[in-house]
Amino acid sequence: MTQLEVLYRYEQHPTEAAMFALGNAREVYGIRRIKIDEEWKTIRVEYDATRLNGAAVWTLLRRTGIDLVEELPLIPPQPEEPAAPVAAPAAK
Repeated sequence: MTQLEVLYRYEQHPTEAAMFALGNAREVYGIRRIKIDEEWKTIRVEYDATRLNGAAVWTLLRRTGIDLVEELPLIPPQPEEPAAPVAAPAAK
């Protein structure tokens, strides 16, 4: 069993019907956990990669009626380190 997580951003707050359908989506074989963060408008899904793939999870969430916008990286972008100054060649 290979556990993966995916993070999606949604546009509009899910309706009551969408939340009910999302509760039923937890019963899909391979879905381990679904967590909604209303403040950040994100949905985090933990799933079994031997049973489902990212496209299947996206489709499952869209069929519940949730307005998904994009998939977000789980690791935030790291700041770039300044490049070390290149020493000028020595004059002869």
